[in-house]
Amino acid sequence: MNKIGIVCYPTYGGSGVFATELGKALATQGYEVHFITYEQPMRLDYLKENVFFHKVDIRTYPVFKYPPYELALSTKIICVMHSIGLDVLHVHYAIPHATAAYMARQVLQEQNINMPIITTLHGTDITLVGKSATYKPIVEFAINQSNMVTAVSNSLKQDTYSFFDIKKDITVIPNFIDLQVFKRENKDHCKRAICPNNEKLLIHVSNFRQVKRTTDVIHIFQAVKKKTAAKLLMVGDGPDRTACEELARDLRIFEDVRFLGKLESVQDLLSICDIFIMPSAKESFGLAALEALACGVPIVTSNTGGIPEVNINGYCGFMSEIGDIEGMAKQILYILEDTHLAQFKRHALKRAKVFDKSVILPKYVQLYQEVYKSFKADSQRP
Repeated sequence: MNKIGIVCYPTYGGSGVFATELGKALATQGYEVHFITYEQPMRLDYLKENVFFHKVDIRTYPVFKYPPYELALSTKIICVMHSIGLDVLHVHYAIPHATAAYMARQVLQEQNINMPIITTLHGTDITLVGKSATYKPIVEFAINQSNMVTAVSNSLKQDTYSFFDIKKDITVIPNFIDLQVFKRENKDHCKRAICPNNEKLLIHVSNFRQVKRTTDVIHIFQAVKKKTAAKLLMVGDGPDRTACEELARDLRIFEDVRFLGKLESVQDLLSICDIFIMPSAKESFGLAALEALACGVPIVTSNTGGIPEVNINGYCGFMSEIGDIEGMAKQILYILEDTHLAQFKRHALKRAKVFDKSVILPKYVQLYQEVYKSFKADSQRP
């Protein structure tokens, strides 16, 4: 087994980021990795050795109000199988990738070409979009038709079994972090430019969707700022960004908040920050929080979904109930005390090491090998 196909969204969200990092990591191990999606993923440099990008061709026609991306994706998967001969296809996010993969496999089987499918569930494909009556039956079917199903947390695994009638075993493999990339660097000169009076620096990173509760971040920061000098970095973009900017103006703290938009690389920023804030209504894992931990940044989060599988309360950060703005502000102020901050930062890095690439990547490699061998054995039976 050498050729691995990865289907993902190329966008800023956690599933696409993780899928890209997984593919890049596999490529460094000598595997030939083929990304199949409609744009080059944000963190992908496809000029790297063993990394290939296949763009899905989406045609528009007057008869189509919405171009049929799922069919175009299935067609591209079939084309890649014909030209490359993938050993395993790994699809990230159930909608529409698992169903597109299933359609492609059905076509290929008619041509006596076999293709095992691994589906990784990441979060809102199950907890929000997938369980909608609009998509639920086909998502449920596609998951059950996969040769192997994984989830990024035990919480998401249980949600999947709760929302769907799943006949397959779900293997939990958490997201990983590359500690050679995400690490704290000495960027004191950068911090001085943002915090010239030695203010504490807080950060939030997300796609600014409602589920991220980004306006809570602004309220939390206001409560912190009443007690100590601080600045806030808001990284990312999305539907709620304007509301956050307007709220910061209304609360008269806008001059202390920097909205930086989407950034391909956040590790340099994390290196200068003191606290990472994640007040989400739902997180199936919390990859952005793990990236912060890897850079030695304590995290203050809600206690929902898979976050408690990452954040250890009172050790590398704190957790509160969703919407507990006052509680999160108090936790931030506690960590920021000079007698506490250094220890929390040390513990943050220790916690991140549990999810290091060297620990998690072999789990995926083993999974690929098991699926490939099992599928090959089944296909050779009369």
